[in-house]
Amino acid sequence: ADALQAVPFDTELVNLDSTFDLASGRFLCAVPGVYFLSLTVHTWNYKETYLHIMCNRQAVAVLYAQPNERSVMQTQSLLLPLAAGDAVWVRMFQRDRDNAIYGERGDLYITFSGHLVKPDAKL
Repeated sequence: ADALQAVPFDTELVNLDSTFDLASGRFLCAVPGVYFLSLTVHTWNYKETYLHIMCNRQAVAVLYAQPNERSVMQTQSLLLPLAAGDAVWVRMFQRDRDNAIYGERGDLYITFSGHLVKPDAKL
């Protein structure tokens, strides 16, 4: 399995200036500054959930849930300085255990969002 597997998305609620690509799951920063990012996922029964919020090829935050007999909603959020051209995306991190998140068409079990908090031309 690819250690850099991006989580794709199938639902778009808001996509200003088309900077988020659903199929690749990547947000491409056009306006440099500080962004607030939030990832919420629904875990899968008896599976480990291990994701990274990525900036380009570097992991900047982890969302983790141990295997459990019941599924739960997990969330991770952070402030992140982004330069123009930076790509932010979510990686399924592959290890020895089964790693999974739960989603199905028609319902939003997994959301990934962000917004510009403060523009900064120096980034």
